[in-house]
Amino acid sequence: MATLRLQILITVGLVACATLINWPSSGVQGAPTTAKAYFAGGCFWCMEEAFEKVDGVLAVVSGYMGGTATDPTYEQVSAGQTGHAEAIEVTYDPAKVTYQKLLDAFWHNIDPVTPNAQFCDHGNQYRSVVFYTTDEEKQLSEASKRAIEQSKRLTAPIATQLVQASTFYPAEDYHQDYYKKNPLRYKYYKYSCGRAQRLEALWGKP
Repeated sequence: MATLRLQILITVGLVACATLINWPSSGVQGAPTTAKAYFAGGCFWCMEEAFEKVDGVLAVVSGYMGGTATDPTYEQVSAGQTGHAEAIEVTYDPAKVTYQKLLDAFWHNIDPVTPNAQFCDHGNQYRSVVFYTTDEEKQLSEASKRAIEQSKRLTAPIATQLVQASTFYPAEDYHQDYYKKNPLRYKYYKYSCGRAQRLEALWGKP
């Protein structure tokens, strides 16, 4: 009986070992399927439209970042009372688009040489910012800024800030996808603001 029990225990032990060897380790994870990036480039309606056109971007949310108040409202932010900038949260697929490509899209959709303003919108709440979340994002954003400076394409120093990301607060529902929900009002605002004209003057025709 003892011998039989020993044989059973040995057999069970061997099966368990084989199972554990082939069992996927909980500590080994695949590459993330989505990631998030944060930018401020003036009117978040316009930034939302620009980034939703980038292949690999899954969603863009308009909101506020970089201030001191909790749960700020549009009225507070637009009045410059909270220190927040109008910003966007970009959810993307790293297998389809890199953070570097998101930076390229960012620079070519803003005026980087005008401090505390973007096009017709003026005030600290409309400043341009790269809100990095990791050391790698910080290094990439610094390198991309240097590359633009060294290209001598711009005739003035870059005023865009590179800042550690803080809490992102989504804007009110009526701001989300504004350019889709209100196409005529949006096109009138964008044209009147001179955004397309200024971008072409800075970066050339898209």
